Amino acid sequence: MLLAMRNVLALLLAGFTVGFKVPIRAATAATALRAVSLPRVSDGENVDLGAALARTTEKTMLCFGTHAADFNTVEYMQRLRVFLPKLQAKGISRVLMVVNGDASQVAKLAGLLDMPVMVELLADPAGEAGRAFGVSRGFRPDDERLSSFAKLFVVGIGLGPPWGTLWPVMRGYLGDRNGRREWIQASLQQGQSAGRWPDPLQLSEDGERVIANAFDNTPLLGGWGVRPFELATLRLQNLIMQAQNWGQLKPLDDRCLTQLGGCTVVGAGGETLYSWVDQGLCDLPDMEDLIEAL
Repeated sequence: MLLAMRNVLALLLAGFTVGFKVPIRAATAATALRAVSLPRVSDGENVDLGAALARTTEKTMLCFGTHAADFNTVEYMQRLRVFLPKLQAKGISRVLMVVNGDASQVAKLAGLLDMPVMVELLADPAGEAGRAFGVSRGFRPDDERLSSFAKLFVVGIGLGPPWGTLWPVMRGYLGDRNGRREWIQASLQQGQSAGRWPDPLQLSEDGERVIANAFDNTPLLGGWGVRPFELATLRLQNLIMQAQNWGQLKPLDDRCLTQLGGCTVVGAGGETLYSWVDQGLCDLPDMEDLIEAL
């Protein structure tokens, strides 16, 4: 029954994503971001994004998060943290991530998530770089009659455009037989070691090893790649963290409340190898698919 419901939802929601095209600006990021400079959180030095991409000799990855208290930013960071070794093994020698917040907000979130120093975090309180790249600005971004929270609500319940929220959110509850849970378990482990709840893992005393995962005991579906409610549990853990730190992480510019993110990987000379723009809440690229595409 659960599998049948999942398949029906997938078919229904496929209609919202068929024909989606990456914006031209996102497909030519080195050009779109020419002369766009942001301060690096670690040292305050300005980084010219267009130049950084254009001067690439190996491979460079650039991710655009949302604001610092948003699901998409948190999940981008969590995925980068887990997949960084695999990304490096595929020749990515530099990883940059833009967050729509000031330096103190970005540093706070990075500390909460134990981000590796290899990832260069850049602060963009107004979200200008993401808009130059071509990210979605959310539902009716130029309609001043609607509050930003009303626009966020529309996208959050799966309406749009953009239309890409419902299936990524539902997948967190329904699971995915062929999904890959490496980053989910690792992120749950990091959060649980930091004292966050829910805590579905049994960890070693030092928190370095996962001894058991409660989702392994899911009736009938314990062998799935991502079990029902497994990803949703991580998102609940993230939501509680975001709520507890809302005052420090909330967006400083109302436009960033609804603005989404994206990412690109470029090769030598800034040639685009991969490009993605989020089409809803929790609608992020599958890092395994990204790695396989390089």
